[in-house]
Amino acid sequence: MTSQFANDVAGMIDQVRDIPIYRDSIRTGEFPVLEKAAIADGFPDNWMTPKLRAALDSGEAEFVLSTGTNHARMQLIRPPYFLLKSYYRLWSEHPELARTWELGCPRVSITTVLATEHVARVNAKARGETAAEYPSLADRRLDDRTVYVNQKLDPALWDRGDVERMLDEIERTRASHPAGRYHLDCSGYHLAHLVLKAREWGLDERFPEPDSIIHAYEYTPDNVSRFLRERFACPIVDLFGSTELGYLYYSDGRTTYRPYLDRMNVELIPVEEGSSLFSLIVSSVRNPYMPLIRYRSGDCARTVDGSPDPTRISRFCGREKELVRVGGTLVCHGDLDRWIGECAPAIFLYRLRVGDGSDAELEYTTFDGAPMDPAASSALVAALSDNLEMSVTPVWREHVPIGKSGKYAWLHPESRNT
Repeated sequence: MTSQFANDVAGMIDQVRDIPIYRDSIRTGEFPVLEKAAIADGFPDNWMTPKLRAALDSGEAEFVLSTGTNHARMQLIRPPYFLLKSYYRLWSEHPELARTWELGCPRVSITTVLATEHVARVNAKARGETAAEYPSLADRRLDDRTVYVNQKLDPALWDRGDVERMLDEIERTRASHPAGRYHLDCSGYHLAHLVLKAREWGLDERFPEPDSIIHAYEYTPDNVSRFLRERFACPIVDLFGSTELGYLYYSDGRTTYRPYLDRMNVELIPVEEGSSLFSLIVSSVRNPYMPLIRYRSGDCARTVDGSPDPTRISRFCGREKELVRVGGTLVCHGDLDRWIGECAPAIFLYRLRVGDGSDAELEYTTFDGAPMDPAASSALVAALSDNLEMSVTPVWREHVPIGKSGKYAWLHPESRNT
């Protein structure tokens, strides 16, 4: 623990003194990096205080699970609507997006079906009922501002009826605003799928133009981001955060992410000695019922200049658990994505299969539904060979499946990783 960290989070320490998991750290004055396993070990007793017990009894705090996209889900304690309030506050204060907040724009969310199902379950439970298999639009309304429209796990399998229904629901939501405006909240992948399918069936003119867009649910590849910016003229902002922390950074449209560290501190530490790829270590008392001190979020990042300066992050690079060691070097999702984006802009979805030998396979789909032309494929093979020090064969697929969480993984499930 550095002296700089001690100075930065001194004000946080008083807020964790009574929490069992921090007792040894309070006694010694040393706060080691807090791993997810330590959070789970003895949960919830390792977090329980009289204040927390009273909050759970009154409903001011609740148990939830992290999304567990490609890792074990983690049980958490937080205030109701913790992540939503973090989102709303950032939307209301963002320099490009505050206007649509102030205008009272309704929010349409196109993201994982798990999110939709959660909202439907909450609404049904409030009525003492069980959620329907295909809940109505009213049952998919989170609050007076937000409605969820996706009702299938894999957006690549949306049929024409699905797309027409979603476009109709977007239009109905937009039309509910006095000036006919709306804000679009999405996974970048899901929105790209909807755009492509609307085009395929001649429905693009039925897609109402949003006044602002946020993608916030998972890593958005460079090619998908470029595709969306070419399709939509409104501001598009990427948010970075997590279930347990809320939102920490937002894209500024240039080369860096801007910190949004309300009651937070971030350290960047190399994933291994000498590396310019960093692990995020976050201290946060934003959640008063489960404050996290020097918590390893499991995310990786790179900075503009290779320094461990958390104000100079240029790219969030995926999960530490998904790092792959190739030729002695750890490779992250963000690195592979950058190489693909620079050499093969036609690629939409992809996943890498790395074996025990010197060969690998890159399964991919494209935005136009056809294999890459030979020149683009050769350029990609050369770039991946140079960077990965191994032979990578691109293999076109009509379909790359989505994970059971409703998010995509960049590594094939049979891929070797660390």
